[in-house]
Formats: sequence, C-alpha cells, structure tokens
Amino acid sequence: MANSELKKEIAGALKNNVLRGALERFSQAYPLAREKAYEGYDFEALRNKVQEVKSFSAANIEEMIDLFEKNATARGAKVFRAANGKEANDYVRKLAKEKNVKKVVKSKSMASEEIFLNEALREDGIEVQETDLGEFIIALAGHHPSHMVLPAIHLTKEQVADLFTNYTSRKNDPIISKLVKTARSVMREKFLEADMGISGANMAIAETGTLMMMTNEGNGRLTSTIPKTHVYIVGIEKIIPKLKDASYILKTLPRNGTGQSITTYVSMYTGATEAYLADGTKGTKDFHIVILDNGRREILKDEKFRQMFNCVRCAACINVCPAFQLVGGHVYGGHAYTGGIGTLLTAFLTSEKTARKVQNLCLQCGNCREVCPGKLNIPEMILELRNRYGEKTGLPFTQKFALDVVSNRRLFHSMLRIASVAQKPFTKGQQVIRHLPMFLSGLTEGRSLPAVAKKPFRDIFPTIKQNVPNPKGTVALYAGCLLDFVYPKIGEGVVAALNEVGYKVVFPENQSCCGAPASYMGDRDNAIKSAILNIEGLDSEKVDYVVSACPTCTHALKEYEELLKDNPGMLKRAQELNMKLYDFSKLVTILGGLEDKGDGLPLKVTYHDSCHLKRTMGVYQEQRDLLSRTSGIELVEMKESDRCCGFAGSYSIKFPEISVPILERKLKNILETDAEVVAVDCPGCLMQIAGGLDQKDSKIKVKHTAELLLDKRKGKK
Repeated sequence: MANSELKKEIAGALKNNVLRGALERFSQAYPLAREKAYEGYDFEALRNKVQEVKSFSAANIEEMIDLFEKNATARGAKVFRAANGKEANDYVRKLAKEKNVKKVVKSKSMASEEIFLNEALREDGIEVQETDLGEFIIALAGHHPSHMVLPAIHLTKEQVADLFTNYTSRKNDPIISKLVKTARSVMREKFLEADMGISGANMAIAETGTLMMMTNEGNGRLTSTIPKTHVYIVGIEKIIPKLKDASYILKTLPRNGTGQSITTYVSMYTGATEAYLADGTKGTKDFHIVILDNGRREILKDEKFRQMFNCVRCAACINVCPAFQLVGGHVYGGHAYTGGIGTLLTAFLTSEKTARKVQNLCLQCGNCREVCPGKLNIPEMILELRNRYGEKTGLPFTQKFALDVVSNRRLFHSMLRIASVAQKPFTKGQQVIRHLPMFLSGLTEGRSLPAVAKKPFRDIFPTIKQNVPNPKGTVALYAGCLLDFVYPKIGEGVVAALNEVGYKVVFPENQSCCGAPASYMGDRDNAIKSAILNIEGLDSEKVDYVVSACPTCTHALKEYEELLKDNPGMLKRAQELNMKLYDFSKLVTILGGLEDKGDGLPLKVTYHDSCHLKRTMGVYQEQRDLLSRTSGIELVEMKESDRCCGFAGSYSIKFPEISVPILERKLKNILETDAEVVAVDCPGCLMQIAGGLDQKDSKIKVKHTAELLLDKRKGKK
C-alpha cells in the first residue's frame, strides 16, 4: 500500500471523533490504573524475571517443545506441530471433517486470526462463532481487531447497541450491563450447540504439558469444557519451562494489559479429562494442541529480533504509544497485530509489505520500552527493520538526496549559511518563520519554525573568552546541526558551565551531522559515513570528555559502535568516543555541578523531558538539580513531563497530522503550570515546543537548560 493510502487512513482516523474520544479517555485512564495495580510490587524485578524465563525458553526452544509435547501427550492430548498456517488450518479442517463438526466456538486466539483459521473453516461450511465479547462485537461489525487486548476499543456502546439490534432483531439499549446480558444469552446457546471449541493460550508449560489461559468473561472456560472436541492453537513463543515461571507473567500481564491485579479467570488445562459432554453422555474429551511456527523460528535465528520471544502479548506498548492513541489500530493494517510490537510481528508472521508501510508510524519515543514486561526494545527493532527495508528497496529520491546532502559536511554547512540570508523574506526581521509558501506550507502547520542564526556557533566560538586559569582538563563540544546553526546561544551556555567547573572547551571544526536523520529514515550507508566523519573530526583521544547538548545527537554518537562493528579500526575509536561522551546536564553533574548562583529574580520554570535523554540515557534528575539550585528559579513539574512533544526529527515533517495533536497535548500541560519558561535539554524539542507556543501567541519562553543557566547568571530573564 502506497504512502498516500496510509495518509488517507490516518486522515480518516483523525476525523473519527468517536475513535479519538475513546482513545483519549483510555490514554488518560490507563497510566493511573497501571500505577495503582503495581503498588507494592517491584516492576523492574518482575520484568527481569519475565525476561529471564522467556529468554531461556527461546534459547532452548526445541528442548522445550519436545518436553511440552511429551508431558501433554502422556496426559491424553494429541499434539501436532505446524510449520506454517496452512498446515495448522489443514489439521483443524481434517479434524473437523472427521468429527462431523458443524459449529465451532472460539476464544482467546490471536494465532488463529494470524493464519485466517475462521475463513478456512467457513470455506468448509462450518459456522464459526467468536465468543470473546470484543471479538464478537467486531465480527458483527466486519472489522479486524484494533487492539490486541481490547479489540473493540474503537466502538462506542451506542454503536454496539445498533450491532446487537441488527443481529438479534430486537431493540438493544446502549447500556453496557444490558449489552453484556444480550451477548451472554446469545453465546450460551452457541456453547451448548458447538461441536468443537478452539482457543489460544497465554502460556504453555513444558514441565507439565499445561496450557494456561487468562480471561475476564468466562467464555474461555465454556469454550474449552462444553464441546466434545477442543483444539488449542499455540505459538511456540508461548512455551515456558516450569509452572512456577508462570507466576511472573501472571503478575505482569494483567497489570500491564488492563491495569488489573489479576484477571477474573485464570484457567489451567492439563491433558484430556473425563467429563459429562454436551449430549449428556460421559466420556473423555478429544483434546488437541497445535504448536505453531509460521515464521517464529526465523525470528529466533535473527539476533536483532529474537527478543520478540519475550513478548507476553499484554499490549502495554500499544497503550502508551502516542501515535496509536491518536489513530488507533486499524491504520496499522495488520489483521491480527497492531501498534509497535504488531508492526514487528506483522513483518515476520503475516505481511512484510504491510510492515514496511506502517513502521514509519513509530516516533522512536521509547514509551513502549519503558513499560514492557519482557524488556523488548521495540524502537530499536523497528529502526533495524527500517534500515533493512532501506537497504533492500532503497529510499525515495527526495529523501535519499536530502540525506546525501546532510552527510556532506561542506555542502550542508554552505547551504545553511546561504539559508541564513535567503530566509529574510519569510522571517520579516524576526527569529521565527510563521508561514511558508505552497508545497512548503506543511512545515509550519501547527508550529512556527526558528530562523537559521545569522552567525553559526562555529563562528562565534573563537570569540568566547574562557577564563579558566588552571584547567582540570579539556572537553570537546559536539554541537550538532541545530545548536551550531540555529541555537548558538546554547553552545555559549555549555562553554560557560564547563568553564565554571574548571574545564576548558574546544570546538573541533570538522564535526558533521550526527547521522540520526539517516538512521531514522533507513539510510545506514549515510549513517556510517557520518559516524566516520565525526570520529575523525572529534579526535576524542586528545580530550578528557566529549559533551553534546542534544540528546538525539548523544544517542546517535553512542550508536557508532554498532554501526562500525565490522570496521575494526574505526570500532576502537568509536569505543573510545563512547567512554568519554556525555550529555550536557550529566557531564556538568559528574564534574561537580554548579555553585548556587543566579540573579535571585523570581522565575517560574517547568521542565520537559526529552525522550532520548530520559528513556535512552536515564538522565532526568541531574538537570532538575541544576535548575533548582539556581537562585531565583522556582521549578514546577508539569503533567506528563516525559511525554513526547511530537517532534521526532523528520517525523514532524512526514506526519504533521500526528505530530501536531501530540504537540497540542504537550502545550496544554505546559499552560496549566503557569510557568514563564519551559526548560528543555533537546534543541529539537525546543524547536517544536517554542514553535507551537509561538503559533498560540504565548509569552512563555522555551530555553535549553544551558541557556537558562547562562541567562540567570547574567541576570537576563
């Protein structure tokens, strides 16, 4: 599907007020419910255990499958290993034919949706009924799930009432309790008439051959106990070693998924049992387990992606994703899996073409990584996917041309100098650009743009007087594009702060773009080119430290080790750089921090956390301490201080329709603080937030921490 079609789907989702309202309410309620559910629990300790258990299973998957099959078979189950979806479907279809199955009830099975099992059975004239309430609703609507745990989150109770009215041919009022009763009355008859039940499982325990299912409605138990024949469809990633290992997943999955301490029902099924069957006779249930590969072993073979086996399908990554919270799951195009983890699963299990399209929706904010109980680095994997697609199919001409220019230091810097003059018709004598003409108009949608500085920092640096009589050492300043050519005063603040702690600063003139734009757009070749240019340009072995005042740049420079792993000579120099590299607030703190200086004039300041600085580098207290200890500053925390501002580099250009609403939420939180200044540590965030406030004609200023510290020491508000 072309990018223009993705744009149409995004536009449709954003115009859907029902969807927007439902997602907004959920995004506000979920973090509070999750936080409350984890009270008294050490989430980090729990996720470490989940990662340990799941990683062990992945590393020993064949042994785990053999052990599970052995123990399940010993207890009367019939186990079939399906290499792909066709084999799984053929097995179930053959079984249904042998048992003369006319009606099937299903519960809790994304794997069966992945392989289109329902469609396969219906081709044989079999009636298939989804019994999970959400799945039942979307089946009536003819939709795919929009969420892996809450498949009907995109529908209102009024819409559900209409669906039920059409299905039952009687009026259904939009009252949730009554709608549940309607579903229950419909389903009870389906359960009693069913010849076969089909389910998935949250865990398959090798030690005992047990399948464990977590549900809230009880339909899972009815599906697995009433029909004479029952089939489980289980992906190989669901197998864990021992029963005690399940406790860690039991403690994290419901808390992460829906903010519950535990689901209403936790059911365990071990082998075929003797029971009274639906026809009133007594006998042994026909119990089948299909263990599904369907591309999962390919994931295991790939070092970059095998961590996907740690996923417990809680969907917390979706719940906290700023993009998903705006457009919902259907935009992601996968018929079974949505959101960030859904993009990765879709790439390996269902459709590479779909994954190639929707991976661009990721902002790389890292929210998902922070809440994942399996400690999956979803942004990193999506970035790897993006780079592989770039290598495989190439980038669009305009993107490739732009990245070729950016990675050419002399050409790019010359163009920026030219832009500082050419921009005058648009700046109208001010330091902002509020409107751009024609095809460039989207760049100023929802925000103003900063003007290119009249004089870049590299020209200003030689004029800075550094009064450091007995320097403790030398620090190389890596500026990055925005600090160098748009916000040179940040550089002045960095130099002043490092001078104050006793270090002299040098500015290597041959430094270039950090390579982040190339990495994030899938151009690994230009990212490597930038890495080599900067390693040679910074020549870090000659200084004690390297400092950056842009977390995105800091992170990009730290990734040079990975980019250059196949280049032994440059790898060693990348490692040397990494050992000395720090972001501004972190380095100043390490070097002893600043004295409690300032003009003493009252100034209310709030702080916005950059995604890379907090989530990737774990720096969030250092900058607050620097600001709080500055005389005159009153630091007030804003709501959702670490929520993405929507900039995300080129994302704000490619998807302004998503970037702007994300920014609007950030601006609302800022305005509620009554602060006079917003402090940030990322020039990109500065550009985004300052541009949004300017469009609102707000008097609130946005300043980098280094600039704000400089101003308070000089007595400038």
